[in-house]
Amino acid sequence: MNYDVIICGSGIAGIYTALNINSNLKVAIITNDKLESCNTYLAQGGITTVRGLEDRESFIEDTLYAGGNENDLETVRLIADEADENIKKLVSMGVPFNRDDNGNLLYTREAAHSKRRILYSNDQTGKYIFLTLIEEMKKRENIEIFSEVEILDLIVSGGESCGVLGHDKDKKILRFLGKKVVLATGGIGGLFKNSTNRRNLKGIGIALSKKHGVGISNVGAIQFHPTAFYDPESERRFLISESLRGEGAKLRDLEGNRFVDELLPRDVVAASIEAKKKETGSPYVYLDATELKGDFLKIRFKGIYENLMKKGYDLAKDLIPVTTSQHYFMGGVTVDMDGKTSLDGLYACGEIAFTGLHGRNRLASNSLLEGLVFGNRVANDINKTIIKNESFVGNGSCGRAKLKIENYIDIEKIKEENRRVVIDEILKVREDLKDELSVN
Repeated sequence: MNYDVIICGSGIAGIYTALNINSNLKVAIITNDKLESCNTYLAQGGITTVRGLEDRESFIEDTLYAGGNENDLETVRLIADEADENIKKLVSMGVPFNRDDNGNLLYTREAAHSKRRILYSNDQTGKYIFLTLIEEMKKRENIEIFSEVEILDLIVSGGESCGVLGHDKDKKILRFLGKKVVLATGGIGGLFKNSTNRRNLKGIGIALSKKHGVGISNVGAIQFHPTAFYDPESERRFLISESLRGEGAKLRDLEGNRFVDELLPRDVVAASIEAKKKETGSPYVYLDATELKGDFLKIRFKGIYENLMKKGYDLAKDLIPVTTSQHYFMGGVTVDMDGKTSLDGLYACGEIAFTGLHGRNRLASNSLLEGLVFGNRVANDINKTIIKNESFVGNGSCGRAKLKIENYIDIEKIKEENRRVVIDEILKVREDLKDELSVN
């Protein structure tokens, strides 16, 4: 199957890239599960924006502070400068962000933000952004979607990325050839015993890049969210949004005492929770939202409230047992300011890409914004550099790419090799996570 552009992944970065690619280019979106099986769909708290020029320096300072000043300053400035134009695109598409009675956008605050600058759709922001983007994508005749197709390898010829090889749910091998390939494959949470991530996200972009000598960076930078619902029976932990703490919820030990400033950066709060757990011998601490009005919680945090009720907890009345859980990957495939990797024709954006924005700890709600800004930049670079009106097959080294499909018959073996590549890369720099990873 031949395309101009192949996008691997169906989260905000992948879909937004597709929507910004010229409509005369043929695009394939490939996802290894259902279209909505991405971390974007799960995002609760919101999406950061920069509220005018007067907020620019504050946003930069907050991002650097949260990241321990290990961020790439050029990238942080780029995000600050291009946030507004991309957020306005979302608003124009009709994302139902919360508004006041006069129709003005409302903003919330999360950890390490010095002010309210986060747009939100109650506590299901990612879901509503995703659904809005999907509706936009339905209007585009040039985009074809392949769900439940798992990527096995990149197709590379003559030092260029030429496509991807995968298989469908019936184990049939599929070959996608394209002039440009975009990795937007999401995070690595599926490799962990406990994570807030979708279980199908296992860092395939890292595996493919490592196998083909594509640069990767900061693989050990892995964020643990402070407040996931404590449920020892579940591998995918239910996230309780940081914005709940931004609205006034407190963290308490088993005796009801506060032990940390809830709005410090995530890594600091998570470390404080782990220290308290060790001190008390308890596998959890408590999140206390009982001082907030019940009617407010039922509307503003509807999804969280209803989910906890199913688990036997009333957010308005009960202390909620929470613990830390793997949440986000700050490392990834190394890219430049246009999302280009070290392999010609290969791009990366979203969580699987290392742009340098986050440093050692991601500022809350910056991930969706990064996906927008770099998805747009990837699309713009593709629009400028792709050779239009050129028949793909038979032209250039990619047109002559050959694969022995019989080499890919043992699908399970290849999938396990890909999984091990990512785990091994993590353990090289984070041996302390051995017990957290699903090594066997």
